[in-house]
Parts: sequence; C-alpha cells; structure tokens
Amino acid sequence: MSNYQRLDHGMRWRIVGRLEAGQSQVQICREFNLTPSVVCNLWKQFQDTGSIERKPGQGHPRATTATEDRYLSIIARLNGVLQLLISPVTCLQPQETVYQGRVRLAWCREHRDWSVDQWATVLFTDESRFSLNTDSRRTFIWREPRTRYLPSNVREIDHYGGGGLMVWAGIMLDGRTPLHVFERGTVTGVRYRDEILEPYVRLFRGAVGPEFILMDDNARPHRALLVDEFLESEDIRRMDWPARSPDLNPIEHAWDALGRAIATRNSPPRTIQEMKTALLNEWEKLTQEVINCLISIMKSRCKAYISVRGDHTPY
Repeated sequence: MSNYQRLDHGMRWRIVGRLEAGQSQVQICREFNLTPSVVCNLWKQFQDTGSIERKPGQGHPRATTATEDRYLSIIARLNGVLQLLISPVTCLQPQETVYQGRVRLAWCREHRDWSVDQWATVLFTDESRFSLNTDSRRTFIWREPRTRYLPSNVREIDHYGGGGLMVWAGIMLDGRTPLHVFERGTVTGVRYRDEILEPYVRLFRGAVGPEFILMDDNARPHRALLVDEFLESEDIRRMDWPARSPDLNPIEHAWDALGRAIATRNSPPRTIQEMKTALLNEWEKLTQEVINCLISIMKSRCKAYISVRGDHTPY
C-alpha cells in the first residue's frame, strides 16, 4: 500500500492547506516524513479536480474485512510472528525524530491542565511565506477527452519568476498583532528584534503584564544571542517550544485560512504589491472569534498528542 493511500482524510487536507498557504513541497515532505511523489500527486489531484478523495476502484480489492484484519493482527502478535514478518528497517525512525516526539509528549503533559486564563497570557507567533506561483484556486475545467495538453488548453506559468512574501503575526485570546510583511531579504536576528520584538511583542508585554508569555519556534533568527538579550532586557518570558511541532501552534490554522482566502478571491493577486495588499486585507477580515476558538482548544490539542504519544495529530 502506498504512502498516499495511507494518508487519512484530515492529513490530506492539512497538506493541501499548507501548500495553499505557500509552504514548499520539500518542507512538507520533511515535516510529515513523506516521499516527494506522494505530496506531488496529492497536490496535482487537488488542482485538477478540487478533491482530495481517493479515486474508487484503485488498487487490489480487499481480501479481508477490517474485523478480520484486527483478528489476524492479534493472532500474529500472540504467536510472535508479527515482528518477524516486518522488515526492521521499516520500523526504525531517526533518533532525532524519536527524541522530538518524546519532547512533544512531555510538553503536552506539562500543559494539558492549563486553564483558559493561563492560555490567555500567551502570544502565539509565527512566520509564513505566501507565493504568487501557488495557483490553488478550486477551478473546474471542462474540455474534450484527450485534449488536456493541446495549446488551447494549456496556460504556461513561470515557476521561478513570480516571487512571494514572508509575513509574521501573533494571536492570543481577545487580541492579535497586525500582519507584518518583511520587505525583501532574509529574516535575521537583527530584523526579528527590530521589526517584530520591538514594535509588536514589547507592546503586548506591556499591555498583558508580567504574566505575558511569548511563543515563537526554534528558527535560527529567533534564537540569536541578541534576541535573547533583548527579551531579557524587556523582561519578556518565552515559552519552551518543542522542535518541529507546527501542528501544536494554533496560528498554523490562521495561516491556512489566510491562504484559502487569498486563493478564492475573485481577482487573485498577480504582483507582489497586489499580494501584499490582499494579505493585509484578508488578515483584517479574519475574525477574533475564529482566533479565540483556535486557542481555546489548546487543551484538546495536548490531549490528542498524549493519546498518540507525541506523534502528529489531525490538529
């Protein structure tokens, strides 16, 4: 059975949402431990049909029912056969990934009993990239059979000339920052301090008080020494965050919503300036009610992680 067939419905929509938001296929392959062909085929199916459902009739028909499968699995375990039938290589994970899962599990156990008032002190932040080349609108195409690649039915695009924008934002219960657009260049520790921490995070710290907690991930600019020094000088407490855990961060769903809003606009942006304007407008349209809902289910996120022992969840 292929990796694509093993992807559940929720996982497929999560992957499509990340692609719509501008995340690269390479990043998604690394994050979800998938082969490039799996992500490419899913994205191609979604662009061609607007659906992520598995086509009926693919693969060999099942020879057993789900109940029979469970029964055979139990019998195999009792007889000590199961471990002999599976290649040891397929069962191994990189030690780093196993360790990260343990760290995520420990983090969730530490925060599973947090109250809403405690979560209300946390500013969840993240960067995201939105690309002009991501043509993710759900468009239905009607054409004659076997004419897909005729010149009249082909629209050429430039995969390298469109460009994109890197943005940053923070969300919390009953509040959020403006959407910040990084103008050109790479995000460094200096830019993170001068463009993000100084004008946005410092003000939220002053408004919330000493209980304020900044959540940012372990990206290199966030962990620069000058950033640590700034946070210490401003008495800004930082939340310990498990590496490679974007599905724990509620702002990821805000990015997905923003990407879908951009993709479904009547006039999709065609230039960097149009993309910037569209992103700022759609961010303002994102309701605080939606943001509050994303943060209020943090306890459920933690419990879901614990139930799968630190593995990734549908959240």
